[in-house]
Formats: sequence, C-alpha cells, structure tokens
Amino acid sequence: MKNILAVYNGSFDFLDKIKISPLSRAYTFSDSVYEVIPFYNSKIIAFDEHIARLEKSCEALSFSIKILDISNEILELITKSKVQHGYIYYQVTRGIDNLRSHMFDKDISIETFGYAVEHIFKSQSLKVMLCEDLRWQRCDIKSTSLLGNIMSMNDAKNLGCDEVIMHKNKIITEGGASNIFFATDECVYTPHLSKNILPGITRELLIKDIKKAGIKVEEGIFSIDDLIEAKSIWLTSSTKGLAQVVEIKNQETNIQIDHELFVKCDKIFKDNYLT
Repeated sequence: MKNILAVYNGSFDFLDKIKISPLSRAYTFSDSVYEVIPFYNSKIIAFDEHIARLEKSCEALSFSIKILDISNEILELITKSKVQHGYIYYQVTRGIDNLRSHMFDKDISIETFGYAVEHIFKSQSLKVMLCEDLRWQRCDIKSTSLLGNIMSMNDAKNLGCDEVIMHKNKIITEGGASNIFFATDECVYTPHLSKNILPGITRELLIKDIKKAGIKVEEGIFSIDDLIEAKSIWLTSSTKGLAQVVEIKNQETNIQIDHELFVKCDKIFKDNYLT
C-alpha cells in the first residue's frame, strides 16, 4: 500500500519501501510481539497502558528493549503520518538469524517495525460463530503467533460471520481478535483474565469506566450456555471499540438488539475516548 508511513529499526519510510529479511524470526518463528495503538483526533487512546502491555509481552519473551525509544518512535510516527483518526501497528521481533535456527544467538539484535494507518471508528453489528479455542497456552502474551485465530476466523468468514467466540471445553475465553462481554438486565459479565485471555486495553478501560458510572460488572468463569440467556453480547478491541453481537450462527440466543445496558456502556466509552 502506498503513502502509509512506516518505520523499521528507527528509519522512517513509506510502507511499500520497507524491506525485511526473510531470516527475521518474526517470519520464520513468529518470535515477535505487537501492539495496536488507536488514536482519535490525533490523541492516543490509553498510550501508557499499551506501552506497559508491550513491555510486559517483551519481558515474557526475554526481549531486551529500550521502551522509551520505542515510545518516542511511536509518537513520532503518529506526528509524521498526519493521520487524524487511526491506529499504529507496532511490532518487536527478537531479531534476524544468520540462518534459521530454533536456538537463537545470544548477541542477536532486536528488530522493530511499525506503521500508521487511517481508521474509521464506527459502530459495528457482528454475526459470530462459536468455536473451540485452538490457540497456544500463553494467550496473555500479545504474540504475532495467531494461526489458531486465523484458522477459526476464516472458517467463520466462509460461513458468513464477522468474528468468533472461542471456548475451551465450553468455557468462554475470548473473540478471535477481541474480548467478550455479555449482559443481563442488571449486570455486565466478562471472563476473568488468565493465561488463556489477552488483557485487552479496551476491556480494561470499559470495566473501569462503567463501574465508575455505577454499572455492576462481574468477572468470572462463564460457559457458552450462559450466552443463551444473555440479553446483550458484545466484543471489544482497540479498533472495534464496542461491537454488538446480533447473531451467534451455531447457537440460539435471546439477544435484544440495542439493549439498554449495551447502549449505556457504548455511550460511556464513546464519550470518554471517541469525541
């Protein structure tokens, strides 16, 4: 794609000009982590939280990074891009091997890459599919290793769906690229954090803000059967915001479109971050 500003190892250029080695461990092993950092009216949404999560992911893989340099590079990318509403994709890789090897050299140098792209933050209504969670056991690390997500989401796409809700032995984990919330008339529910769930930044912001507004929130362990009685279901992410589920293709539901509690939560989030 032309005219998308990018940065590779500290050097800025357009995305179609960036060249990356085929021996990058991101390419050969998915030995890399990433962040998607949204901004609206050129104002970054939850920058500190995104940077803290990136640093935590790097620590989990023993990447030695200079987080201040990375932070400044991301800020510079937004400024130079002149994009008003959009997001930053930023990736940190262990580095480039001399030759593909599972065991990396102790002196390997960190590789960084990112780009800024325009994005329209609009309300979405999603058709989803339930599927068994195929992913590895450290989904709390925001790794680029997303093959399980890709398999499930493209199976769903072929059936006319927009997203998936994953579960392990009928216990809900999360969406393919999102966290899940559901609600009754009195309470909002979401799976508690574990190694099977990414600590979503939008999830974190929403829980904090709706609790502050007096809405009851319960984090816990929930079955796919709990979704049958839910009055509202929605998915959250940095690019989706709050996206309402209108149909689960392979399960009956009692969803009420634009349920009062969803509308309240959506308004709180938009008022705080998308105005």
